[in-house]
Amino acid sequence: MAKKKIKEIIEEIAFDFMTDNGLELYNVEFLKEGRDWFLRVYIDKQGAEDDYVDTDDCEKVSRFLSEKLDELDPIEQNYYLEVSSPGMDRELLTPKHFEKFTGKLVEVKLYKGVDGKKLYEGVLVGLVDGNVVIKDEDDKELMFPLDQVAKTNLAVVF
Repeated sequence: MAKKKIKEIIEEIAFDFMTDNGLELYNVEFLKEGRDWFLRVYIDKQGAEDDYVDTDDCEKVSRFLSEKLDELDPIEQNYYLEVSSPGMDRELLTPKHFEKFTGKLVEVKLYKGVDGKKLYEGVLVGLVDGNVVIKDEDDKELMFPLDQVAKTNLAVVF
C-alpha cells in the first residue's frame, strides 16, 4: 500500500475524533526501519501554537486508531503504531504549518550553502511564492526557494 494512501486513510478515519477532542493531525509517516514497519502519527492541539499535546492525548488517539485500524484492516503488513507530538522543534511541512507559525523563530537548513552558510535562523515571515521567508537578527529579510530548503524547524530557545 502506498504511503500517500495510508496518510489519507488515517486523515479520513481520525478527522472527526480529532476535531471532537480539540486535536489535529500534524503528520503521518509509514516507514520501514530494518525488518519492521512503523506507522507514526503526529498530533497537535487545534489552532493553539503554545498549547501542547500530552501523553493522555496521545494515548486517547492511539487507542482510537488502533481499534479503527484493526476493524478496517487497511494495512497488509504488520506494523507498530506510534502516536506522539511533533515536538517543540517540529518541522514545518505544509503551507498550513508555515501560516500557523508565522512570527515564530525558525531554523532553515539548506541543501547547498548560501554565502558559506547552510543554516539560517530568523523570525518566520511565511511561505511566499514558493520561498521560505525569514527576518534575521538585523531585521533583514532573507528568501530561500523551497526546493533549496532541506528543512525548516521551529527553533527552541531556553
